[in-house]
Amino acid sequence: MTAPHSAGIILYRMQGKTLEVLLAHPGGPFWRHRDHGAWMIPKGGVEKGEDAAACAIREFEEELGTRPQGTPRFLCRIRQTGGKVVDAFALEGDLDAASIVSNDFTMEYPPKSGEFRAFPEIDAAAWYGLEEARARILPSQSPILDALEADLGGL
Repeated sequence: MTAPHSAGIILYRMQGKTLEVLLAHPGGPFWRHRDHGAWMIPKGGVEKGEDAAACAIREFEEELGTRPQGTPRFLCRIRQTGGKVVDAFALEGDLDAASIVSNDFTMEYPPKSGEFRAFPEIDAAAWYGLEEARARILPSQSPILDALEADLGGL
């Protein structure tokens, strides 16, 4: 059995001499009160026959409401705690984090209530310097930050 495969983009920018990355906070009741260790790169499942970079662009647009400008470059492949393989792509750019508009997903909530509610897949996005990003990102995605820092020459 093969592990689930996802792809995503880590958008980054320089603010003066400070490297900042855009992280996304997942929506829904499970993540509502979680902060440190809960943020992630926008990512999603690679469909059969789909190119991972194309998936990363599609997922970025679906989860943040805007198509990224430029061509993302492959950064690294990680394996998350649950076994999912994630191909991370780096892209320099800018985005007004306060203006994101995410697609929704539907789930039964409260559990076993028979009621189904829609929640945004991403309920917030924010720019963080690397130190703060390391505190906020899912621990299994922190190697993406390390790879970006190495890729950019240790900025």
